[in-house]
Amino acid sequence: MRRGLTAVAVLAAVTAVGCGDSGDGKDVVVAGSPPATPYSGPLYAPATGADKPGAAGRALECDGAMYESGGADAWSEGDGGKTPEGGLRAYFDMEQPDVPRTGYRVERRSDGRVLFSYDVDGRTKVAVVVAKDRKNRPGWGPESSASCDPAEFPAGFAEAHGYEIWTDRDGRRVPTTVLSSSAGAAHCDSQTAHFLQMGRRADRRTYVRDPEGLFSTDTLSAPYNGDVRMPEGARDTGYRFHDWQLWFTPDRSTAYVRTSDGVEAWPSVPLGIGCQ
Repeated sequence: MRRGLTAVAVLAAVTAVGCGDSGDGKDVVVAGSPPATPYSGPLYAPATGADKPGAAGRALECDGAMYESGGADAWSEGDGGKTPEGGLRAYFDMEQPDVPRTGYRVERRSDGRVLFSYDVDGRTKVAVVVAKDRKNRPGWGPESSASCDPAEFPAGFAEAHGYEIWTDRDGRRVPTTVLSSSAGAAHCDSQTAHFLQMGRRADRRTYVRDPEGLFSTDTLSAPYNGDVRMPEGARDTGYRFHDWQLWFTPDRSTAYVRTSDGVEAWPSVPLGIGCQ
């Protein structure tokens, strides 16, 4: 067992798509009728801020805020595709995005550009615009891309890629930008630990379940305790993950997780705890 973990690096993500998850699968693009009301905006639009994203961001139909967006760097001859579908595969190869890699369809074609969309319940959750022979980008390849929060992807994808999607008191899936949790990273030898991140970026806190004492006590707001009484004044947030129920006292220095076996106290840690 490795001990003495300290707050020296960004918490390792466990949800990254492996390089072996190639975009070359035969079902990367599926046949099908275009939507009844396809995206009608421009297929090229410069991003000027969160309220005016690029073309791919404008094509999304997220329940919440857009999660990620991007453009594309230059590439060499042979890196791009010979067809729009090859350009979509080039997007997966070049960008290694953490999004589904099969099940896309052509939503729209216009002036040397093609919009591919990945839909959930008829709404676009990933959009990729590929273009042909642009400056320093020979062949077909990605020009803009954007995706919704992983909580809006199918449950099977989220589970297979390490996302732990919580639900609110009404049973709705909670965006990972609001609440997320994950097991500790294998490369840190900390799989027995569990992390929970709560709040949006400006006020985000990290809590840890640490039954084996992997983390030095001077990094924790208090010792982890796997068997406590729920404190007076604690309130149920309504957030659930399997049998876990998340509770907080007003100061939010500790997360109280009620399970089928009792109540655990998860102390807060610096936002960026890592291993050495």
